[in-house]
Amino acid sequence: MIPYAEALAALRRAGGAYPMRDDGLAVAELLQRHHPDNIGGKPVPLAVGVNAGMLCQPEVAALLQTNALIDDVDIAGAETLNTDILVIGGGGAGCAAALTAAGEGARVILATKLLLGDSNTVMAEGGIQAAVGEDDSPQRHFEDTYTAGHRAADRDLVAQMALDGPDAIRWLIKLGMAFDTVEDRPFGGSLKRKTPGGATAPRILSYRDFTGLEMMRVLREAVGLHRGVQVMDRCPAVELLSDDRGGCVGAVVYSLEHHRFVLVRARRTILATGGSGRLHLNGFPTSNHYGATADGLVLAYRMGAKLREMDSYQYHPTGIAHPAHLAGGLISEAARSEGAKLVNGLGERFVDELKPRDVVASAILRECAEGRGVARDGQAGVFLDVPGLVREKPDVLASTLVSLAHLAAKCRIDPTEEPMIVYPTLHYQNGGVAIDGSGRASVPGLFCVGEVSGGIHGRNRMMGNALLDIISFGRRAGAKAAESATEPYASRAGIGHIHDWQRQLTLAGLPLDARGPHVFPAYGNFDLAADARLTARRAAAQGGRR
Repeated sequence: MIPYAEALAALRRAGGAYPMRDDGLAVAELLQRHHPDNIGGKPVPLAVGVNAGMLCQPEVAALLQTNALIDDVDIAGAETLNTDILVIGGGGAGCAAALTAAGEGARVILATKLLLGDSNTVMAEGGIQAAVGEDDSPQRHFEDTYTAGHRAADRDLVAQMALDGPDAIRWLIKLGMAFDTVEDRPFGGSLKRKTPGGATAPRILSYRDFTGLEMMRVLREAVGLHRGVQVMDRCPAVELLSDDRGGCVGAVVYSLEHHRFVLVRARRTILATGGSGRLHLNGFPTSNHYGATADGLVLAYRMGAKLREMDSYQYHPTGIAHPAHLAGGLISEAARSEGAKLVNGLGERFVDELKPRDVVASAILRECAEGRGVARDGQAGVFLDVPGLVREKPDVLASTLVSLAHLAAKCRIDPTEEPMIVYPTLHYQNGGVAIDGSGRASVPGLFCVGEVSGGIHGRNRMMGNALLDIISFGRRAGAKAAESATEPYASRAGIGHIHDWQRQLTLAGLPLDARGPHVFPAYGNFDLAADARLTARRAAAQGGRR
């Protein structure tokens, strides 16, 4: 590794005229040698469940094969609520599903682990893809997405998302979402478009570099104002409810405020619980929010939902590497889309910055592994030449990359003078629960939307497709689930599927004392059983005072 002062001197000597290093590696070889999916913990086959034998990232495999957090005794006498649709997750996908279902006349309960809106959605900075330009088309959007995902995605799902793009933007604008515009018309501008990595046309629509935050603002407000949606904050799902035929008929949620379980019976259940970044796979920092611990994935698989591409994760190329306490914080791809260059410790560019994310991330890891990275205070990475970008576009930090300017201030650097040091950060779960075009999982009554689902992005996601995914499939799942609003409730709603799961674990020689989901990251030191005992102690204390 090259010491920071030496690397900085090399960057400044180049004066923006960086030579391009080319080691001749084909993309497939670069990924095989340097992508974390291939050089970290080797995928292992699942031993139990509907996907037994499928390769899975080892930490995730261990979590998927855990015993339940609760048993029948824990929920005996618990309060029961009834609703048409239960949405689990308060990010963009959950809100889009809830709003659509409620708009169709269904009664909706939305249960969220943290507070409404606390999700990865608010952290999505770069923008949302939609083929709205005259030089673009849904067909090109489809082809770019399918190719970037290494042709592993479900073609029908990709095509559907691409076709949904323009209408998704119209829906968001009607809700009140703002987008950047180009003042090219007498009475207002057209939507400003940028080119994401791996795209053949400018297709990213954004609001500065905090598009997800702006999206979540309007979705949260719309949910809060809708009389058909009841929000249960700080109520993570700890198990799904099943009927006597193995269908999903709701969930058990745990009130963190009241330290008690609540059974929510529903005609249809929509999981929108996000991804798994807070598991810190392969020891990487993460850009994900605090609640991203794969809860929905674990619950769905335990009930029998089929999964796909569970050995594939996205590591965003430009996470903060220095200072250490901010490691993993995201610098949006919007910076590279605007023209910021990646430079190694020798003052060289080493990759086209707008290649797909897995290629760019692997190239950064290669530079560090082969000693051409930048070392500072024990942290390693490469330079993102923000000062060079500012020289070309003097107002870019004030007008477009506002979040980047704030992040630089947290790093205590002047981004107009000093480059930022970046390193890949665990960003997105490419695979997940297999779904159809309406978000339905293989378990009757269960829908999965957003990052918990799989099949849309293949083995690598393009910038901006996550925000489109959650709106496209969130709305579709909400509409389809609402069709069940007049059906009778299941005659039985319990956790009987757990007993079959425990038999599978025993037959496979797996321990029953490993429990999941985690609910919060390991460093959160959350113990559901210990927390639930507070209720019993409080009840006993109140009884003693009577």
